[in-house]
Amino acid sequence: MCDAVTLDVDHVSIMYKVGDFKDIGLKEFVMRKLTHQYHSREFWAVNDISFRLYKGDMLGIIGSNGAGKSTLLKAVSSVMVPTKGKIAASGKVVALLELASGFDGDLTVRENAYLRGAMLGYTRAFMNEKYDEIIAFAELQEFEDRPFRQLSSGMKSRIAFSIASLVQPDLLILDEVLSVGDGAFRKKSEEKMMNIIGSGATTILVSHSLEQVQTLCNKVLWMEKGKMVEFGNPITICEQYQSFLASKNALKC
Repeated sequence: MCDAVTLDVDHVSIMYKVGDFKDIGLKEFVMRKLTHQYHSREFWAVNDISFRLYKGDMLGIIGSNGAGKSTLLKAVSSVMVPTKGKIAASGKVVALLELASGFDGDLTVRENAYLRGAMLGYTRAFMNEKYDEIIAFAELQEFEDRPFRQLSSGMKSRIAFSIASLVQPDLLILDEVLSVGDGAFRKKSEEKMMNIIGSGATTILVSHSLEQVQTLCNKVLWMEKGKMVEFGNPITICEQYQSFLASKNALKC
């Protein structure tokens, strides 16, 4: 592995305001302010996270629901701007987040494929060349001219994954992406990702499957309540996380 830094996350924190006037509307906000009934509080979804990834690294991010994993990924992929700290990523960044969102239910599968391709920066010529490959990989040859809304959520995720995985990124971000579809498609999508990773892409994977993280990743970040608990060896940290979950479950009993 070379020493080229692909991603540098430097003391990143992300804060939400709970009770912000955007949730209640301007008129209600003014009325509450005048009557001293408006209250808001700060919620730090990500709190002082730092790590560095090098070319070819594969990082698994684990943690309970609400730990801040997906929020951190949105910041890394430039969907959000950190409240504090800095993120520096080199090269082309591709993020597969919320795969089935962003499609037009009234357009056909074919039309949505071209639309999503355009959103990802693919040219019309490139999509013409790759379209049959996209549909075949997603196993949707019989659905090309159907309205997108008629597809199941699994089908929608398959076509989104098929389109997004065409590109060869420097940094690939996967949020529960390898769990889409049935067992056969999961295996195929995992093989596709391994081909991309094998070509030298640095990868971040959020997964609830500790077995998947231990098998695929060479580094792990464990987050709880927005904070970093551990960063380092996948085997050691996943074992610690399993013990943590077992103790939490024992307290509930």
